[in-house]
Amino acid sequence: MTTMDPLRIKAGEMTVDEIITALTDGRRIVVSADLFGAQREMTLRHDGETFYCDTPTRLHKHEDPEEMRTCIERMGYGAEAD
Repeated sequence: MTTMDPLRIKAGEMTVDEIITALTDGRRIVVSADLFGAQREMTLRHDGETFYCDTPTRLHKHEDPEEMRTCIERMGYGAEAD
């Protein structure tokens, strides 16, 4: 199996739905966002069972798409849907 390169985005560049869809399709997403006054990168991924949000300070785990959606919205990684 070939691993795809991570999808690199800036916070707000994709909607939450687009991010969730990319994750469930097997993409790893590296989000660049302002965190604690500096640009940081967070890695979002899904292993088929669990969603992960790996930040510079902690690894968040989410059991389902709704939990991941809440995290993405709370952290401001996704754009508002039209």
